[in-house]
Amino acid sequence: MYDQLELSRGDHVIHVGAGNGYYRAILAEIVGPGGRVIAIEIDPVLAARAKENLATAWPQTTVIAADGLLFQPDRPADAIIVNAGVTHFSSVWLDALASKNGRLLVPLTNAERCGCFLMITRQAGDPCRNAAQFAGRVGIIPCVGGRDPAAEEGLTAALARDDFTAIRSLRRAPEEPDHTCWLAGEGWWLSTAPASSG
Repeated sequence: MYDQLELSRGDHVIHVGAGNGYYRAILAEIVGPGGRVIAIEIDPVLAARAKENLATAWPQTTVIAADGLLFQPDRPADAIIVNAGVTHFSSVWLDALASKNGRLLVPLTNAERCGCFLMITRQAGDPCRNAAQFAGRVGIIPCVGGRDPAAEEGLTAALARDDFTAIRSLRRAPEEPDHTCWLAGEGWWLSTAPASSG
């Protein structure tokens, strides 16, 4: 999955759901000493363990005990990676992406904790339209605060009509869902049309 992000040395990455820090170490190696990895973990015990495990070896990383759906970084991220299943997108994640080619790797999952990773790529010049593509199937733990019963019901209905591979873009307000809508949430919707379509 990380290969699909096409991360580079010096990139700024936000990792939501960092656990005890294993993936944070991998990301730190990828972005190198000139990069930056901010690891967000809602469980303060896990966050403390991650801090203790990796602080010395990877000084370009920071661990923050916070709600990853609400955390607002001090500057745009080249990539945001979510490591827990959600039913909907956080507008904070979408707003925090770098304006040119910022990427979000996020698992959309159903009640059975199964679903897919979607790769959302910010399109330069149009904050309302972002490319989206299926990045791989997943079974993963649920995200604290990232589950909503109504959104889960909508996701189940969307999957009954078509699978994740039909998704081509993520659109945001003020655009309104049209006939290409695969799934809609608050202030966003997934479309089967490419981001560049009119």
